[in-house]
Amino acid sequence: MHLQEYYNLKKHNSFGFNAVARYWLAASNKREISEALQFAEQYELPLMVLGEGSNLVLADDFPGLALKVCMTGRQVVEDDGDRVRVRVGAGENWHALVQWTLAQGYYGLENLSLIPGSVGAAPVQNIGAYGVELCQLFCQLSAIDRKTGTELEFGLEECQFGYRDSVFKKRLKDTCIITAVELNLSRRPNIDIRYASLAAELKTVPENQRQPKLVSEAVCKIRQRKLPDPLVLGNAGSFFKNPWIEPELFGDLQEKYPDIALLSREGGRIKVSAAWMIEQCGWKGYRSGNVGIHDQQALVLVNYGGGCGKELLVFAEKIRASVKMKFRVELEAEPRVYPCFSSVGC
Repeated sequence: MHLQEYYNLKKHNSFGFNAVARYWLAASNKREISEALQFAEQYELPLMVLGEGSNLVLADDFPGLALKVCMTGRQVVEDDGDRVRVRVGAGENWHALVQWTLAQGYYGLENLSLIPGSVGAAPVQNIGAYGVELCQLFCQLSAIDRKTGTELEFGLEECQFGYRDSVFKKRLKDTCIITAVELNLSRRPNIDIRYASLAAELKTVPENQRQPKLVSEAVCKIRQRKLPDPLVLGNAGSFFKNPWIEPELFGDLQEKYPDIALLSREGGRIKVSAAWMIEQCGWKGYRSGNVGIHDQQALVLVNYGGGCGKELLVFAEKIRASVKMKFRVELEAEPRVYPCFSSVGC
């Protein structure tokens, strides 16, 4: 186990915030993870598990052990000629996995192209984009219990997936370290371009020519137009979740704001666009010191350089307060925050 002390995490969070971890370890196997857990327990250290830091706000220095999961590997564990089940190490880059599956002729992940982060983080967030969510392709995952070191397996139902949510963000938050994920893919393309912007991107392509690789390329083009490159402008993608509200509130808001953006209906509730509400409050493109909101996407908070996590969280709270005042809707932050600031819904 090769521990490093007073390690700067700037390169390990996509906002590019300076924050120093008391200890740092990049673990490439289960043994190193086990040793890290024992070390943290022995010295009573808080533990922060990192993937690629693309869904993270570092609000301050971290006084414990920052553990980066670097376990890699891609393996076909079942193939019946139609359905293919692949097992992937948690430390693999998500977009690289998507491109690999397409190259192998395994389909299903194309709508999830160019989502930043690691494979191990994907089920925690139940990542989704352009009409597809991870849970639709999920089979099972392997994890290590942080308290006992026991190896665990979680199936689809046990993960309790929801919109940008899972059991690992609720009841089992900070209790497990994901080491591998298994996904069910197909050799038969099932093109899904119901999402409006994706359909518009491919409208000139004849239906019989719409292949998964082309869908992936279209998704990448859309994302690159809408979202800034974290290497150029620090960000964590969409900062706030699209909120679900009750029909009564939606009716009231629709009377006052006829163009309110309705995204979907499910179980008697209505999902509305957080970006639309933020823009209506005048925040799109707004800059506050070293942080602000991207001028092309109202959901994306950015670090213009020199900003810090606390500065961003104060700014995020101002956005939440104005949306609540204007629309009576509570916005919840998507990224994890260390240490947690309850005001941004972490």
